[in-house]
Amino acid sequence: GWHLGVAQWVLTPLPGRTGELSLVALLPALRRRLGLSAELQVVKAPARYGWGGLGGLGVPEPASSGLRAAPSRRECSGLVLLSSCHRATEQLQRFFTDARRRGQYPVTYRAVTVGVPAEAEGEVRTGLCWQQQGDTAMVVPVPAPGHRSLARKEVKNTLTRYRVLGAAGGCALLQLQPRTGECPPPTPPSPHQHGPNPRASPAFPEQLPVHLTLLLCPALGDHEHSSRVGRVLGVPFLLPPEATPTRTQVLDEELLCRLGLSPQQLRRLPLHLHLQQLVLP
Repeated sequence: GWHLGVAQWVLTPLPGRTGELSLVALLPALRRRLGLSAELQVVKAPARYGWGGLGGLGVPEPASSGLRAAPSRRECSGLVLLSSCHRATEQLQRFFTDARRRGQYPVTYRAVTVGVPAEAEGEVRTGLCWQQQGDTAMVVPVPAPGHRSLARKEVKNTLTRYRVLGAAGGCALLQLQPRTGECPPPTPPSPHQHGPNPRASPAFPEQLPVHLTLLLCPALGDHEHSSRVGRVLGVPFLLPPEATPTRTQVLDEELLCRLGLSPQQLRRLPLHLHLQQLVLP
């Protein structure tokens, strides 16, 4: 027999031991807790660090370029789809791939953002790649990737559909649906579209946080990419990644007060990005 399970994923690294706790590391203990004889496999999990398997899905990794990835400071929360049957795992992964090729959105996230998008709904389309910054590598957007960089898989085209579900106090609740795989034939860009049409592309680490910065609305608790959004007289603008080192997210006093946080506590604010829904066959 085989087992298929869905669980909620909220991973908080232990103080001083960032990176030692991951979903993959917890699988053996979870299998024993459930009394299963077969090993558990991750079918789907929040698209961030800490669960492994990204390279096997064709996602470019910094190690392949001799770069060192920055350690994960925050993990997404949300659903995790596990299977104890290799055949079921392959069938489900094939389902997700085929769904994306048909132009469907089988995975849905929700995010709380600092700032409200100018449009109530739309799409973010851009290339993403690893870029060396000091002794680490960061994911950065490539607005118009060349054919050679795409062919060498140095850059991946990415697409996220978004919709504003609510807004208050300068913050917003967004529905995010990243899509990968074959895209339909190019169509004239809509007024809500940011960037070129993508072609086939697997999910890319940090895709959603980076896309949110392109909307000038970083995720609440994003201490890695939010520094790329600057403000002058309250008006947001995008800064180049090379000019914006990683730092704790900066929030105004009013928002800090509503959150009940001091500036010293802000660095412990978790990333407000949640895998909310998976469509299953």
